[in-house]
Amino acid sequence: MLSKCYTDKIIECGTDEAGRGCLAGPVTAAAIILPESFNLKLLNDSKKVSEKNRAKLKPLIIDQAVSFGVTHIEPQIIDEINILNASILAMQESILKLVPEPQHIIVDGNRFKPLKNIPYTTIIKGDSKYMSIAAASILAKTYRDAYMDKIHEEFPMYNWKQNKGYPTKEHREAIRKYGITKYHRKSFRLLPEQLTLDI
Repeated sequence: MLSKCYTDKIIECGTDEAGRGCLAGPVTAAAIILPESFNLKLLNDSKKVSEKNRAKLKPLIIDQAVSFGVTHIEPQIIDEINILNASILAMQESILKLVPEPQHIIVDGNRFKPLKNIPYTTIIKGDSKYMSIAAASILAKTYRDAYMDKIHEEFPMYNWKQNKGYPTKEHREAIRKYGITKYHRKSFRLLPEQLTLDI
């Protein structure tokens, strides 16, 4: 059972990201402020919700939210600042899009950086404990999936429509065969033998 909020009587937002472990595409975060009356039966951590139900939940979450923000951080930036910093940046940018400004932030995971002196709490497995983090996880996942579907049209041989940029056997085979694209994260280990030298 998901809890409504971490702190009572103040404007609280939840934030989460998707695509951290992918070889291609952005890392995407969402932040959301929910009304007190918010209630969606299907809502859970996006990893526990089927693709069909995530698609059903997305418009319902958007419709009920007081405010939400979504941010994609592209592979070039991920390569420059590393995936942890890129994930935090995506969450921070999403929070900055919220109106009104939250008075407390709850973050999925155990890492975050201060933002505008707003108090925050990191919560491991927060997306299976709090509604706002679960809602943010659904938005991050569905917006990122839509992005991957779009760039799939440009490079169909990697089958991003199916694997969403994750390191599946098929995705790695395509990298081996066709090389990499502008959407691949060059700082990631794209192929298992990438770090070994044939001497």
